[in-house]
Amino acid sequence: MSVVLWIFAVALMAIGVAGTVLPALPGATLVFGGIALAAWVDGFTRIPVWVVVVAGILAAITWAIDFGAAAVGAKRVGASPWAVVGAAVGTVAGVFTGLVGLLFLPLAGAALGEYLAKRDLRRAGQVGVATWFALLIGTAAKVAIVFAMIGMFVLALVF
Repeated sequence: MSVVLWIFAVALMAIGVAGTVLPALPGATLVFGGIALAAWVDGFTRIPVWVVVVAGILAAITWAIDFGAAAVGAKRVGASPWAVVGAAVGTVAGVFTGLVGLLFLPLAGAALGEYLAKRDLRRAGQVGVATWFALLIGTAAKVAIVFAMIGMFVLALVF
């Protein structure tokens, strides 16, 4: 039975790595679930509780990055509150519409919000691009965090 649980834990982590960049899969949460399951199956002997706790904190940080990156990007370029709301709405909508939606709806939401606020098409485009760039940086940060989680798990398992 423990072999099946180990296989499930590794599968959770593998799916979680893919979910870090794919929409509709909570990547870091799945990696955390795999780490917690593996630690539990092992009786927390090779993977101590502190590794699971740190992995949980890192997973929570990725959630904050997911929902905050686009809004922070819009704010960074001095976007209007409408653009920030548009970026947040676009991000949430993008999660449910696939990879293209996840990539471009935050940009579109921020641009639309800025256009509604200022009626300046050029400015709206600038805000949209800044939002998109921040989203890419957020995704890179999430990937780094997930690999740090897996590295911490492997180090605890091996040493």
